[in-house]
Amino acid sequence: MRYIGPKWRINRREGYTVLGKTDKWKRRSTLPGQFPVLLKKPSEYAYQFREKQKVKRMYGLNERQFKNLYRKAVKSRGNTGLVFLQLLEMRLDNIIYRLGFASTRAQARQFVTHGHVCVNGKRNNIPSSILKIGDEIILDDKILESPVVMENVQNKDIKNFVPSWLELSLKGGRVLSKPLRSHIDMSIRENLIIELYSKT
Repeated sequence: MRYIGPKWRINRREGYTVLGKTDKWKRRSTLPGQFPVLLKKPSEYAYQFREKQKVKRMYGLNERQFKNLYRKAVKSRGNTGLVFLQLLEMRLDNIIYRLGFASTRAQARQFVTHGHVCVNGKRNNIPSSILKIGDEIILDDKILESPVVMENVQNKDIKNFVPSWLELSLKGGRVLSKPLRSHIDMSIRENLIIELYSKT
């Protein structure tokens, strides 16, 4: 189920901007609740669980989706942690966000579900679609001409925002390669998530 509650509460819980696009929540960076409980020394499980919750909320996935990606990563060749992050990054909604057409992943997800995105010439309304190298993404003119997207595209930092594994075009972009670990948020400690799920 999609979370529609207070964004700042979640950000304060995780100590990171996982929802929204500003850091204003840091003005009150304590844990949420009237009387937050602070553990003197969190357990190993607590660190792993919080990291899992943070990343899951960053990408806007529910527990079932998140765990299914982990299982897919385990069955794939290569480093499980890196493959897991690559699967998250190669989702259609995340790529729309990475190309700069949406200011948040939630906004990108809305563009996809409303039918404004085509992949390789075919309309795709499934945000969780995992794209492949060479796939081309095109947004329709209706959404491109909307004030929201125009404001996002006109952001002067967009060229620096788009990672090198993607190619930006006027109406969309193309997947050039799989992202390297250096292309993905370095604050993510994927090893904690892998350790957590490997126990279950």
